[in-house]
Amino acid sequence: MINDEKEFGITVHFVDEGIDTGDIILQRSFPIDDNDDYQTLLKVAHIECASILYDAILLFQSNKVIRINQETIHPTGTYCGMRTIGDEIINWNQSSRMIFNFVRAICKPGPQAITYLDNEEIKINKVSIIKDAHNYIGKPGQILCKTNKSTFYIKTADSFIEVLEYEGKLRVGKLLKSEK
Repeated sequence: MINDEKEFGITVHFVDEGIDTGDIILQRSFPIDDNDDYQTLLKVAHIECASILYDAILLFQSNKVIRINQETIHPTGTYCGMRTIGDEIINWNQSSRMIFNFVRAICKPGPQAITYLDNEEIKINKVSIIKDAHNYIGKPGQILCKTNKSTFYIKTADSFIEVLEYEGKLRVGKLLKSEK
């Protein structure tokens, strides 16, 4: 979701000497929309991983496995590095869409997005994009206002987002940072 993907997939494949390079046995894709986050996709994956594995076993039992060489789909595949400590820190100099995707990709039960206010860590679990929010120049990370729903608007590189779920204290006018 960090890269604004519109779908995710589950693949059953043969194991060979490479990293996820064996021939594909079965593969399915599932849509991702703006209402999804790490938790909702995890729920889908928990159910669908078992389902696709069961279907792959049935293919083996009936001798109907058709091997698909991964190089026929893409010559190099896609590889992502392992996440490390510090990868969860919000960069307020990114667009509202990028921050929205970032926060929802690592929300609970993941590590949650982190920012800092006066050297105190603030965990952000859920944000929303403000429909038709104006793009303007300002200080990314500035806490703009508290809404009547006890949420906050925070300036991003292009416009602003609404912080819906968080742990810590936010104060209007203060500037959130990407480091202590």
